Amino acid sequence: MRYPEGGGLTAERRAFREGIRLQAGERFAAGEETAVIARDLRVSARSVERWRRAWRDGGMAALRSTGPANSPTVTDAQFAVLEEELGKGPSAHGIDDERWTLVRVQTVIRRRLRLTLSVATVWRLLERHGWSWQAPARRALERDEHAVEVEAGGVAPGKRLAAAYGSWIVFEDEAGFSMTPPRARTWGRRGNTPEIRVRGRPRRRTSIAALCCYKPGERSRLIHRPRTHLLLKGARRSFSWKDYRDLLVRAHIQLGGPIVVVCDNLNTHLTAGLKQYEADHDWLTTVRLSPYAPDLNPVEAIWSLVRRAMANTAFDAPDDLDHKLRREFRRIQLRPHLIDGCLTATGLTLTSPTPPCTPP
Repeated sequence: MRYPEGGGLTAERRAFREGIRLQAGERFAAGEETAVIARDLRVSARSVERWRRAWRDGGMAALRSTGPANSPTVTDAQFAVLEEELGKGPSAHGIDDERWTLVRVQTVIRRRLRLTLSVATVWRLLERHGWSWQAPARRALERDEHAVEVEAGGVAPGKRLAAAYGSWIVFEDEAGFSMTPPRARTWGRRGNTPEIRVRGRPRRRTSIAALCCYKPGERSRLIHRPRTHLLLKGARRSFSWKDYRDLLVRAHIQLGGPIVVVCDNLNTHLTAGLKQYEADHDWLTTVRLSPYAPDLNPVEAIWSLVRRAMANTAFDAPDDLDHKLRREFRRIQLRPHLIDGCLTATGLTLTSPTPPCTPP
């Protein structure tokens, strides 16, 4: 007799069960009935019938244990080949969507490695090699990966930063918050989904422009500016270029030095008024991030921290939303290591420009 997948039994337990089957075989030879044997050995009648059929076909030898069923072993070299195949993506193997399931991985193993594994064995194989079930991150098709790799070597390299020696590196971004909070997983009784009572039609939206400010040897800063918008027809629902200008002036005063602003290619950042203001003031230098590369901006991680703290929070009035936002931004401001961690998550490194050489 053989147990599938080894039966999860130790050698002692397999020997014990073999002894029960051999006792049943001796009673088969004596002509005893199935029900009597099942009652005396404390097993099911179906098991006794299965043993009786095996005994009729092969005698006592058919009732002996043949050991655990050994699954095919995947070596490290074979798994390296499998990992290379999985890295090509499901589309390279004729699958429409970009989703690896255990059954699909099982198919790749059978086709590429010529091995037949159960779904459970595939799951254990992937777990053992550090794979897990994850939600994929989105990447824009228009993203220029080469430009992203160049910027990852240092924040905004070039002669413009060399001219801004000793400046603060300031990352800027804008996000909107409404009275409908983001949802997060929580414990609840199975079959009874937890509920959060929220306003059906909130008529209020708050936009926040934030600056993550870094300078080697200085404590990291977080500067933000809120703006409240009413969801009325024709009303502006975002910051204007003058709002950005006022925020940069405020940052220049608080930081006490020139700043290099690193921002995205939002149309408000490209207005003629903002470009003219930059040209008229030597303390301000602007550098554009690569298009469709929000993961290079540490302010995106600030939004994640704020939204995580707001998850499942029901706001009764607009003032409750404003109070929550002020409190969370203040909490981050008092913890510079959080601001530093947001920069580390981008993979960017701050490189101090070479100071200009003074003539002898």
